[in-house]
Amino acid sequence: MAIQYSTVLRNNQLDQIETTTGASARLRLFSGAPPANCAAASTGTLLVDMALPADWMAAASDGSKARLGTWSGVGTNGAGTGTVAGYFRIFDSAGTTCHMQGNVTITGGGGDMTLDNPNIAQNQVVTVNTFVVSAGNA
Repeated sequence: MAIQYSTVLRNNQLDQIETTTGASARLRLFSGAPPANCAAASTGTLLVDMALPADWMAAASDGSKARLGTWSGVGTNGAGTGTVAGYFRIFDSAGTTCHMQGNVTITGGGGDMTLDNPNIAQNQVVTVNTFVVSAGNA
């Protein structure tokens, strides 16, 4: 039998995400595939660097935790033409420590994070439509 956690324990684990990362974490969107892990250097082109709201995740419920508020930023891709976002990284508010990463798709594309438009051009406003983290071992 696999280890199983109560919903209360899974919710507490999920609520540590925001506690550990801190208020006003930074979300960065990059082109290409994500690095092997959060400790590895970022790869690809940085497309968007946005400060998340001070309270950026809702309280965990039933073993999942969703974005809170509006997450939007402006494309910084200097090329001026659209470049497809492939992955995201969430850093502490100083932007120095990566705490989470995953893939990005358009809404309905099945990504860990979905955007209104993952084809990002310079000065384009980009909005995160969905982002939900679920705890394992239910």
